[in-house]
Formats: sequence, structure tokens, C-alpha cells
Amino acid sequence: MFSISEAAEKSGISSYTLRYYEKIGILPSPKRREGNIRYYTEKDIAFMVFLKSLKETGMLLEEIREMVNDGCIVEKIEQNIEASQLKPSIHKRIEILLKHLEKMEKKKKELDGVISTTKEKIDYYYSISFEDVKKK
Repeated sequence: MFSISEAAEKSGISSYTLRYYEKIGILPSPKRREGNIRYYTEKDIAFMVFLKSLKETGMLLEEIREMVNDGCIVEKIEQNIEASQLKPSIHKRIEILLKHLEKMEKKKKELDGVISTTKEKIDYYYSISFEDVKKK
């Protein structure tokens, strides 16, 4: 069991953000110890890392909430819930991820253009710099 500060350190998400994610329904309410102190399991931390990876790719919090609002698919599979009951959740997640992938691919194309332009500028500045050295 981990405190919120330990969970924050392990997941790479600040304690403040963990509380915020809990408040807006992205992160389920954690178990509590005496004194109403939050504590987290390894499974909770793995979920936090998953959330962080979605956020780092630029996924909006609304999309993340929509994706996780009906619980953990893996847990449901482990609980032997029928596949037919999981299909709507799985299809919704696939749809969200496909839309997000499309956004990321568009962003990648834009970044590739910026990278190319940056490399051209660097090459240009090197050429100017070396010409000045040759003239002296």
C-alpha cells in the first residue's frame, strides 16, 4: 500500500493532479485508512501510469474520462464477465483511440515539417559560419 506522495512519485503524476483526477472522475476514489488518508495499490499505480501516458500523447481529459468511466476492462475480464457485455465498452474505447491516433498522426506530420525546417536552418547557419571562417 502506498500513500498519495508515494503513488505520485511512482506514477509521475503530482499529488495535486491525482486529487484532481479523483475529483473529476478520471481516477476512482482510493481506499482510505484511519484519518481518511488515501492509499493506493500497485494496480492503482499501474492505472495512473496508463492515464499519464494518455495525457502525454495530448489526449484531452474529457476523452480520458469517457474512456475510463465504465471501469477497467482487464478487471472485468479477470472477473469472467461475458464478452458480449464488454463489447460496447471496447468499441467505445477503440473509437476514442482511433480518433486520438488520427490527431496524433496529424500532429506528427506537422512536427515532421517543423523538424525539417529546423534542420535546414541549422545547415544554413553552419554554412554561413564556415564561410566566415574560410574568408579570414
